[in-house]
Amino acid sequence: MYGLSYASPWLHSPAHYRDNEQVIQMIQESIEGERNDEMFYDALIRLAPTEQQKDVIRSIRDDERKHRQMFRSMYTYLTGQAPVVKEGEAEPLPASYVDGIETALLGELKAFEKYRKIYLQIAPELRNWMFEIMTDEIKHAGYYNWLYAKNKK
Repeated sequence: MYGLSYASPWLHSPAHYRDNEQVIQMIQESIEGERNDEMFYDALIRLAPTEQQKDVIRSIRDDERKHRQMFRSMYTYLTGQAPVVKEGEAEPLPASYVDGIETALLGELKAFEKYRKIYLQIAPELRNWMFEIMTDEIKHAGYYNWLYAKNKK
């Protein structure tokens, strides 16, 4: 679904962008970050007090999976190679549900800032994907704000 074909006539040659090590490095980090977020959100789902809140976090987690696949495709397109993903240390589990929501909210906003940098430097034919990922991150921050307000005592 998110695979880019080198043969696609509407894509420009990625050769110019292969030299942009900063973008490629940020994409590599983003693949790992999206995976870490997914695992962290699995822990939040287990802590969520209602089915409605679990469903909200599940939808966010599922978006993170989609983003990881999109970043993997972008990396392959830009480098001609599949990314080698390091198994990093997982984020510590939240001390409480509210602490986890706060961590998730700040993480989504930080990711947005990083993705904006990628957006401004990436090949033009990949910007629509970056726009989709960025708008999802802002949507997630809004959901986490709602969850935080609902559960903060």
